[in-house]
Amino acid sequence: MILTIAARELRSLFLSPLAWSILAVTLFILAYLFLSQIEAYVSLQPRLAALEGAPGVADIVVAPLLADAAVVLLLVTPLVTMRVLSEERRNGTISLLFSAPLSMTEIVVGKYLGVVAFFLILLGLLALMPLSLLAGTELDLGKLAAGLLGLTLVVSAFAAIGVYMSSLTEQPTVAAVTTFGLLLLLWIIDWAGNRQMEEESNALAELSMLRHYEPLLKGLFNSADVAYYLLVILLFIGFSIRRLDAHRLQP
Repeated sequence: MILTIAARELRSLFLSPLAWSILAVTLFILAYLFLSQIEAYVSLQPRLAALEGAPGVADIVVAPLLADAAVVLLLVTPLVTMRVLSEERRNGTISLLFSAPLSMTEIVVGKYLGVVAFFLILLGLLALMPLSLLAGTELDLGKLAAGLLGLTLVVSAFAAIGVYMSSLTEQPTVAAVTTFGLLLLLWIIDWAGNRQMEEESNALAELSMLRHYEPLLKGLFNSADVAYYLLVILLFIGFSIRRLDAHRLQP
């Protein structure tokens, strides 16, 4: 049933012109950034050729592209997730889901996987850009794989937070704004840790999504970074399940 709900959610996304618009605009922006990074790499090549151990195309083109993609997806995710549960509540169709022989876990996880599937399609199209560099240069596939893994974890965490925020309100616009606010906070919370050296500030900085994403962009795989994103995903999915369960029990 989870896969059925996920397929239904993914189909409903693609039936909406908003999803197609998001897909087209996001890929257009990222393609522009990709071409800009290639231009910068070409202009730097004469100087890089004279350096021993100079950074390669993965460092100059791919890593900045994936870093920019995370910021773009931070802006886009609230628009995709804002209707997942809030519109069901506003239209009254959430009661149909409650009356079906489904658990709250199946409903939330199914809808979450539908949203993640949408983003995986987007990431698959994005991956074609750096892979096209194989036609003309050497590409560090290990760094590319680590960066794509990191971006997948980042957007999966974004989606989990968006689904939870969507479960709190009947207004999709409110869900989008609050999702963006929380995502931005978790992205920039590291700034406070950089400005202060106290232990509490350093502990707060460990909550930063950016801090756990940067090592993967450099090709450094750390199980702690992966565990951080998995914990965020499980935590907010659990919050969503409890919120729906509480809503179901309301008279």
